[in-house]
Order: sequence, then structure tokens, then C-alpha cells
Amino acid sequence: MLERFRTLLRSRYVGLLEGEVFRLRAENRALMNSLLGTAGFPPVEFPEAPKPQPLPRLRKRSWHQIQAWRGNAAARSTETTTSPGQ
Repeated sequence: MLERFRTLLRSRYVGLLEGEVFRLRAENRALMNSLLGTAGFPPVEFPEAPKPQPLPRLRKRSWHQIQAWRGNAAARSTETTTSPGQ
């Protein structure tokens, strides 16, 4: 339940940040076109901002998978620190 609450807060935070980015981009376009208009240039048309894509759901790993991954990483690190012939 605590994990779902964290996910809910994180998704709200990301949504707020995306909204802020959208607002700032629109404000920047307006300011740039205002400055160009003052200088005597026609307004610039900007391409549509890419739509935010939903993030893929993270896959939970079992303890067995985590232990195997850590074991492989530890074996690799010992192989790289000790080279043959020494």
C-alpha cells in the first residue's frame, strides 16, 4: 500500500513537471515572437511538442533473481581485478 502511495505521488509530481514544461515552452514561444515582431520579423511557427509517452511498468524481481544477479556481478568484478598470469 505504501508503494502505491509513492507511485501515486511520483506520477503526480511528474505530471506537474510536464505541465510546467508545457507552460514554459508556450511562454518562450510568445516572448520570442514578441521580440521578433518588435524587430520587424514575422512570427516563427514552432513544431508541435512531442506528446509525453507513458513509462513502462517496472518489473519486480524475485529475491532469487536479485541474488543471482549480485553473484554474477561479484564474480565478474573478481575476474577483472585478478588477471591471469600474475
